[in-house]
Amino acid sequence: MVQQFTLADSLSLGDLHTYLQRAGRVEDGSVRLVAGSGILAVYTAILYPRGILDESPTVLGLRTFQLFETDDFDVVVPMRSVVDRIVRARGQLGEDDESRPVTMTRPPEVNTVTWAGISPPRGGWRPLGDTDSATLERAARAGIEEVAATIPEGTGEQLVQRVRSEVWGRGIEGIEYVPAGAAFAAFSLGFLGDDPIRLFETGPWTRLSSRRGHVLVRRKPWTLKA
Repeated sequence: MVQQFTLADSLSLGDLHTYLQRAGRVEDGSVRLVAGSGILAVYTAILYPRGILDESPTVLGLRTFQLFETDDFDVVVPMRSVVDRIVRARGQLGEDDESRPVTMTRPPEVNTVTWAGISPPRGGWRPLGDTDSATLERAARAGIEEVAATIPEGTGEQLVQRVRSEVWGRGIEGIEYVPAGAAFAAFSLGFLGDDPIRLFETGPWTRLSSRRGHVLVRRKPWTLKA
């Protein structure tokens, strides 16, 4: 049986392509696809612990897309394979196909990666207020500059990961319970714009939501907002 899914239209296909291209510049690995109730949730990993001693926060990107006549599934697949299938599907579209459903095959599953085994809750989110894109962009750019300045060329992977963990694990000024890695994710994935960024919390999870997408952060217990 061929495993496939059908997006509602080709505009969604283009949005998915852009999202995965941006995510791939940060972490070109796997992507989690969860289909249910006519919606495709696409999770990408921006930051996550690489070992027992790594204290990096888990930071995920999330975009959702409307599906058409697709069975439910939850799989982890190679990001590059999904992008290749999107490119082929877009190449087969005609000029009048923008509003038509688009079907594409699903790549074979890969062994579950550590971050994909951590599922953010779907409900129970408590609003915490808003922040703005400028605040997040400043935090993201400052962190990018610090990482680049701190890590010399030829540095070992263990030191690189330690520096990134320290930089992206710090709280953002004014919303200290949100790590700078969340700002990095929102900036890198193109989720920042003119609209306010809404903040939500449930248990150890924080969610940053804009019209363009969501960033999900699993924080350490001692960083929880009272």
